[in-house]
Amino acid sequence: MACDDHLYSCVKLLLVCAFLCASRASADRTKTLDFDVKPGGVVHTFSGKIKKYECIFTYASQGGTNEQWQMSVGLSDDEQLFSCSVWRPQGKSYLFFTQFKAEIKGAKIEYATAYSQTAVGGQRDVALKEEEYIVSESTVTHRDGKFHSELAKLTVIGRTRHDEL
Repeated sequence: MACDDHLYSCVKLLLVCAFLCASRASADRTKTLDFDVKPGGVVHTFSGKIKKYECIFTYASQGGTNEQWQMSVGLSDDEQLFSCSVWRPQGKSYLFFTQFKAEIKGAKIEYATAYSQTAVGGQRDVALKEEEYIVSESTVTHRDGKFHSELAKLTVIGRTRHDEL
């Protein structure tokens, strides 16, 4: 598959690689937080922050019981890229999501994707169809009428807004 034919896919891959290469696992640059995704149809919010950059995950789900999820936020050493991942470490969620939104503050989204299943126990990541969600400058949101209510992971990478002197 030639990069010329799939420029957008290549750019996304390069951004992910650039972030992974630019960031190091230091306590002030990365943070992983545990939280429960709660069913019941009520809208819930969970957030994580590093310095002035924040990721806010808002959702509503039905069925089952609470599930343990995690949110990781990271900031590259040069503070040019901010990342946010929200996922279910056990792989597939058994909850029926009626809505979701991931919002980043202090950065403009360069790359975002959502998955119905994560790579756990020999399984592989299964991406949602791009028609199931909408990516804007600062949010990733389910698309009414297209989202099939399955969510297991969201990944967002944003370019921070630096003021030039």
